[in-house]
Amino acid sequence: MKGVMQKVQRFGGAMFTPVLLFSFAGIMVGLSTLFLNASIFGTMATEGHFWYQIWYMVQEGAWMVFRQMPLLFVIGLPIGLAKKQNARCVLEAFVIYVTFNYFLAAVLQFWGPFFGVDYMAEAGGTSGLAMICGIKSLDTGMFGALIISGIVVWIHNRYFDQELPDWLGIFSGSSFVVMVGFFVMIPMAFIFAGVWPKVQAAISLLQNFFKASGTIGVGLYAFCEKILLPTGLHHFIYSPFTLDSAVVPGGIEAYWALHLSEFASSTQPLKELFPAGGFELFGNAKVFAPIGITLAFYTTAKKEKRKQVLTLMIPAALTAMLTGITEPIEFTFLFIAPILFVVHALLCACINAAMYMAGVSGAFGNGLIAWLSLNWIPCGQNHWQTYVLQVIVGLIFSMVWFLVFRFLILKFNFLTPGREEDGEDAKLYTKKDYRAKQAGGNDLEYAAQILAFLGGKDNIIDVTNCATRLRVNVKDAALVRPEADFKKIGAHGLSKNGTAMQVIVGLKVPKVREQFEECLAKEEKTVSHMGRLYAAQTGEAIPLEQVPDDVFSQKVLGEGIAVIPKDTMVVAPMAGKIAVVAETKHAYAIVAEDGTEVLIHIGLETVNLQGKGFESLVKTGDLVQPGTPLCRVDESLLKGDVPLYTPMLITNAAEMKTLHFKTGNVEAGKDCVVEYTK
Repeated sequence: MKGVMQKVQRFGGAMFTPVLLFSFAGIMVGLSTLFLNASIFGTMATEGHFWYQIWYMVQEGAWMVFRQMPLLFVIGLPIGLAKKQNARCVLEAFVIYVTFNYFLAAVLQFWGPFFGVDYMAEAGGTSGLAMICGIKSLDTGMFGALIISGIVVWIHNRYFDQELPDWLGIFSGSSFVVMVGFFVMIPMAFIFAGVWPKVQAAISLLQNFFKASGTIGVGLYAFCEKILLPTGLHHFIYSPFTLDSAVVPGGIEAYWALHLSEFASSTQPLKELFPAGGFELFGNAKVFAPIGITLAFYTTAKKEKRKQVLTLMIPAALTAMLTGITEPIEFTFLFIAPILFVVHALLCACINAAMYMAGVSGAFGNGLIAWLSLNWIPCGQNHWQTYVLQVIVGLIFSMVWFLVFRFLILKFNFLTPGREEDGEDAKLYTKKDYRAKQAGGNDLEYAAQILAFLGGKDNIIDVTNCATRLRVNVKDAALVRPEADFKKIGAHGLSKNGTAMQVIVGLKVPKVREQFEECLAKEEKTVSHMGRLYAAQTGEAIPLEQVPDDVFSQKVLGEGIAVIPKDTMVVAPMAGKIAVVAETKHAYAIVAEDGTEVLIHIGLETVNLQGKGFESLVKTGDLVQPGTPLCRVDESLLKGDVPLYTPMLITNAAEMKTLHFKTGNVEAGKDCVVEYTK
């Protein structure tokens, strides 16, 4: 089950990659639609005018993302899921997807009637055919694109590194992946030819049912359109209604635009003027749902993370409300808690049905920009009462979304944004923390810090990424540093699921992954340096985990050992310079000649003694050698009921390649307790 969940999470992240392109494209579509509205810009927005030509050109470019979505998902999936050489996998996916469509076109050309497909029909409409990369093929949409791309990713991960005999070396790597994919696509073409027309027929039956069912049909139509969004099949639901002649000639959008002046000048209710507009109301959920969802995420988030939630959600909510591009919000909770997406789809059905019952009709398939240009501004004079009612009903549903989502999130403890696992207590800051934080300003150093905090190169199995997260599978989860450490270097958080780690780094994750992989592949150019630390006190050296204090036993301040002392003298464990002498004389920091930073902490809660019982023998800046006296401890502290543990910590242990510890009876300044290499 854990492996399945990891794959689902990674698939969700890969699905999210092309979605990042929707926001800008959606804004440009909305703006160009507004500027092409003749009701606002008059003759300037009529065909033949230079104004029209410029904005038509802009609109055509903006539509690219939405018209080519299957292709975008074909090349987007490998970015997130390929375990190695993902750029090559993108090329392989494109080549094999096009090859698949050539195969499928040939199958339909020769055996189309056997599979129930009229290949001589024009692409588009209800033919079930589409032009894909210049090939007339079955319109398999995003669903087909994701299946083919997913197969390619599997072939790539399995066979990209396949070793071939020297005389076949020219066919290795991407060539071999394409060769394997070539032959796999032949049976896939026959499978799709046999199965997909039946899927299209089932969808056509659904469409006929919607048309005959009035308000109930409007609600069911909205539910199916939304629930099928992750598969890409949703465009088979709405496209024949909005862009083709399923309910009105030419499709709802074209019919409304052509008759807009007539509808605007009439005082007859919109629902009576244009009943087909009930199937173009799903934009209501795009405008009003983000308000409630954002509030639900915000109020259920941990208080210290609420600002982060607003930073994440407000841009996504505004994008959805203005342009109708909802995927950034919906995909956020789709893979976190799929039940929320099902509930969301039900609420979408309810708001559409309620709006239709309230008399709302028109071209409300997108966001507020399109609402203003295609509905509210041109029709407001005679239909403003309907639009006021629309806003009232919409805000009521915003509250419904808020209450339902908030209840479900709290009831089932869904880890929506701001509710991620944390569990890290407040801790003291060290020089190491400061340096780690500073490293966040440089991508290569930032990636190197992430690699170190994940346990180093030897602990990494593979790395992928989604839109905002670096996804890394590690060998030993115990070697991964706490979430608080990742936050100190600039990451937004860390999510753990067994050995599957997600480092949340934000939208710059593609560059961070590139630098991360560079760190993995980088050959070590420096010569290893070996160092030793000697016992700071005479007594029994024990593992740090046995110290009865979480700060030390959980290695919050660094790696090391502890000594249960039998002598009052504390000495320097190595050669170096005294960097810190605590005012209370119970702690000493030394920087060794090789840069190793060591903290000697005499006792556990001895800071409360305010220096009583400690005689400092050095000052800041003094140079010391192994065995140089640092401090004399009052004998009464050694004879207490509780042992006087003295932890010796390497606070920059992340810089070490290896660390080896020695326990047992030791003599101060003479017995080695730690060996390390840098």
